[in-house]
Amino acid sequence: MYKMTAEMSEELKRMLSGSSLPLFEQACIFAAVAHQGATRKGGRIPYLVHPVEAAGIMAEMTDDEELIAAAVLHDVLEDTDVTCEELEEFFGPRIAGYVSGESEDKRRDLPPETTWMLRKQETVDFLRNKADRNARMLALADKLSNLRAIARDMDRVGDRIWERFNQKDKNKHGWMYRQTADALRELKDYPAWKEYDRLVRQVFHEDSM
Repeated sequence: MYKMTAEMSEELKRMLSGSSLPLFEQACIFAAVAHQGATRKGGRIPYLVHPVEAAGIMAEMTDDEELIAAAVLHDVLEDTDVTCEELEEFFGPRIAGYVSGESEDKRRDLPPETTWMLRKQETVDFLRNKADRNARMLALADKLSNLRAIARDMDRVGDRIWERFNQKDKNKHGWMYRQTADALRELKDYPAWKEYDRLVRQVFHEDSM
């Protein structure tokens, strides 16, 4: 896991303080530093590709610059040692709040495979009961990007793909992706939700709904 040092934090402050760069580009710089050296599971693709793709999906649903920035930053709290306080210092409480809502409680003192179901159920419950429409769009952008990658890699390696995850049971992944789709059904008129629903059926061999 990447740890943001005090020196790196100060360098980012110098780079971004009073910057004339658009908010999205500032967020990309921050995310690139936070995820530096990280790759996607099962390959050598730089991790940054995923949050940038999620931001692109978000931009197809809204022109809200802060939500698009939140999409490119959505994993910095969950997957790096960046804190919510640091994120708020750089980008303000609204962006930090949405990123925090999209972040799982990893329970890093426990093996990740033992907490997988609990974490996914917490996410589904949040999306059903607490998330606003913007938070649901953020979740859709994240999950659609992930599912696109799974669908692409399944064409190459088949069901061996599940070995790269903490949870190896394909059926449990299917449960999570379908429950998420249902929790996000408010967004069903967006092309992104329709693509997500189609990929859930394709990857997990569901009948058309």
